[in-house]
Amino acid sequence: MTNLVLVGHGRMGQLVERWAGAHDCRIAGIVTDGSPAGSLRSHDFGEVDCAIDFSVATAVRTNLDAMASRGWNVVIGTTGWDHEGAACREIVDRAGVGVLAAANFSMGMHVFRRVVQEAARRFSSMPDVGAWIHESHHRAKKDAPSGTALLLESAMIEVGYGRAVDVSSTRAGSIPGTHEVGFDAAAETVTLTHTVRDRAVFAHGALEAAKWLKGRRGWFTMSDMF
Repeated sequence: MTNLVLVGHGRMGQLVERWAGAHDCRIAGIVTDGSPAGSLRSHDFGEVDCAIDFSVATAVRTNLDAMASRGWNVVIGTTGWDHEGAACREIVDRAGVGVLAAANFSMGMHVFRRVVQEAARRFSSMPDVGAWIHESHHRAKKDAPSGTALLLESAMIEVGYGRAVDVSSTRAGSIPGTHEVGFDAAAETVTLTHTVRDRAVFAHGALEAAKWLKGRRGWFTMSDMF
């Protein structure tokens, strides 16, 4: 059994709570107030193996500092805090805890990323082929482009695709998440698409990440988990 503290209880936090038992996890506490760091430092949650943070980008660093001070490992599912990355890594190194941070916890997305990488690697040697990424999410998603779109762009650059990648976004309705990567030449187009039909897929992935992180130390991504 993995004992968890949930930070944030919006749509994703509620899904994590709903599916925790199916992953042999127990919710030891939920922090939802306006200043979560205070509660995270002082409240008695009992035995805690890991926390899962689906709060807001502006709170990630202070939340992590509070949780790391208690020796908790942390799964970070919040996006839009990349500019705080170096400071967050320093916190983890200093405290000697484990963190797994991901913009997307869909298992299928991380297979998709590898497919995109292979396509980018092969098209990188064809100078007439241009590329784009378009992502669509629900109207309440605040960051644009999505962290996943930026992850895909980085994955393409990693394997040598050196030309500019046009990245665009749509925010409308209740779209759980769609990412399209395209490669276009004069006479043909290749399009790769990953579509989420149910946000629960992110909760399942985050819970599996919390279980995997138990007992580990350092900074990890979903690639390490795979």
